[in-house]
Amino acid sequence: MDRRTTLQWMLAASAALGTEMSAGATPAKRSGGKSRQGYGTDPKLTPTYRSGELWPLTFKPEQSRTAQALCGLIIPADESSPSAAQLKVHLFIDEWISAPYPDQVKDRDVIVQGLVWLEAESARRFAGKRFDQLEASQQAQIADDICWVQKARPEFATAARFFKRFRDLTAGGFYTTPEGSRDLGFVGNVPSVTFDGPPLKVLQIVGVS
Repeated sequence: MDRRTTLQWMLAASAALGTEMSAGATPAKRSGGKSRQGYGTDPKLTPTYRSGELWPLTFKPEQSRTAQALCGLIIPADESSPSAAQLKVHLFIDEWISAPYPDQVKDRDVIVQGLVWLEAESARRFAGKRFDQLEASQQAQIADDICWVQKARPEFATAARFFKRFRDLTAGGFYTTPEGSRDLGFVGNVPSVTFDGPPLKVLQIVGVS
């Protein structure tokens, strides 16, 4: 998967997640009367970029493995679509948290620290094993403790906030892929020779038939 593809993917998911991203140059901001350098102009999406050419990616190899495994746990494969791990949604998450925009910068610490916690918790519970080495049932044991912020025990509160954000990013990345869109039954962006308008039954419901 080339860098251009993941950048376009990131923009599509940004719209789906309701996150603002810049469109053009970022002006220098003033704080306490001092100028502060902005992050520059947005990348052009027509060229193909090499990894790290626009901004350095964040995940270390071990973090990438953990993130891919967690993506697969959150959205596993079924009869209608591959898993989020198979679609490499973790690459999208890496691109997302590496971008210089404010919302992405805020997510970076949450995701990276959460992956570190996940590895430590996996090793603690399962004799030093990495999270990606665990059986799905063992991974689920950890996830069950952090899957709902409101119900998480105090010692899992920070991890639960990480899981919530990681789950949102996984869903945003997955459902903006062609495979994820098909899984939802989304049929937009398909060219049509004719447009027959809404069905008569719908028009009758809204009183405009």
